Amino acid sequence: MLFIPKIFVTALFLIFFTLPLQAIDIEDIQLPDMGDSSGALISPLQEKELGDSFFRSLHSKIKINQDPEIQHYIRSIGGQLVANSDLPSNPFHFFVVLDKRINAFAGPGGYIGINAGLFLLTKSESELASVIAHEVAHVTQRHLYRAFEAASKLSIPTAAATLAAILLGTQSTALGQAALVAIQAGSVQFQINFTRDNEKEADRVGMKTLSKSNFNPHGMPVFFERLQQSTRYYGQGIPEFLRTHPVSSSRIADTRGRANKYGYKQYPDSHDYLLTRVKLRVMIAPELKQVLKYFQIREQQGTKEQRAIARYGVALAQIELQNFNIAKHILQQLTIQYPNQVQYAYAFVNLVIASNDYSDAIKLLHKYVAHFPSNHAIKIKYISTLLETGNIEKAKTILQSLDYASKKQPLYYELMAESYAKSDQAAESHHYLAEYYYAIGHTQSAILQIKLAKKAKGINFYLQTIFDERLQFFMNEEKERKLN
Repeated sequence: MLFIPKIFVTALFLIFFTLPLQAIDIEDIQLPDMGDSSGALISPLQEKELGDSFFRSLHSKIKINQDPEIQHYIRSIGGQLVANSDLPSNPFHFFVVLDKRINAFAGPGGYIGINAGLFLLTKSESELASVIAHEVAHVTQRHLYRAFEAASKLSIPTAAATLAAILLGTQSTALGQAALVAIQAGSVQFQINFTRDNEKEADRVGMKTLSKSNFNPHGMPVFFERLQQSTRYYGQGIPEFLRTHPVSSSRIADTRGRANKYGYKQYPDSHDYLLTRVKLRVMIAPELKQVLKYFQIREQQGTKEQRAIARYGVALAQIELQNFNIAKHILQQLTIQYPNQVQYAYAFVNLVIASNDYSDAIKLLHKYVAHFPSNHAIKIKYISTLLETGNIEKAKTILQSLDYASKKQPLYYELMAESYAKSDQAAESHHYLAEYYYAIGHTQSAILQIKLAKKAKGINFYLQTIFDERLQFFMNEEKERKLN
């Protein structure tokens, strides 16, 4: 069994800070100590395992976005910032949580989540980038490894599940209290003691990363000010993270002073940012007719590009309302007017598929994959449509060509399972279904699927060995979960 120092586990509770807030004047900041008081460091392997386990736990407790188009964007902007950070080779994993509440957090292993509510609160791409850059800075400056002290140890699955439960404590009182009771029962002390120096450093380093990544450093103070203003309307229902981490005027003033040193210039928002905001607004809208009206008003205002973006919102809302003919007319026009904007092409081909016109869909996707070769979402849509139309081998070939990060996503395992099922290879299909369920935190379902894989006809010694090893791994982790 793999164990990690309890100091690291308790330190990780801190990373569920949501936009940390107090600040003091520090110009010459030294890099923080990377170890605990005993000098023991968590190994890279342990950190990776804890991060992966933490992410699996989150899947079973909150709604993490699986839309490949939104995932493509958040990975792109996150990757751009990491490339200009202090540790460009450090592994990071960016994702969106489909929740209207305002939140952003970093977890072990470089997992950084952005709530849809926070995304929609931003008014510019630089504001969004400032939040992500701040979270990246907390990871690269190793703040989480020196914030708390404790004495005992927890296993990685237990630590990851506990951290996920604590994160949900900001969203579910019952779950939060249950997590704290479990912690007290295990004599585990979680103490919040994150210093103002750390917050100041994350702002400073994050702003430097913003500038190097060609985002507006002024996006940071502008967003902090907007966040401060937004809290005035919550009353007694203010989110817990805003109670414990209020936005201070001194912090806003400090970040504005730092941003002024970079000077002023125009930083136009990318269409990818603007269109992703539109899609998220439709996805989390409590009332589709209201969001449709919102975009209908805006399609009569602003520049040609702004009106086009609003029309895209109208089309997405009409699709959700099953008004396909209206949506088709809008998207046909947008794809003609903006042939190089992938979001319009993606939405149009989705509408063609919804109309069960798979022949046209395949033709369109073949063209779009060539036209947008680096777009992950188009590739995934092409793969799923190939599988639907029986082009199994071609789908497998494209699946195998996906990058490493894509192959770690639950959707990849699900598509692989489908491809093997349609090739009458039951053993491999069950194997990939097991990996899918494990990736989303359903270990019991993973155990069932790997057992089915072992029972499939015609498996060779090599596959049997793999299945035996995975079954043992899943069972050990499930046992650990039940014990704790």
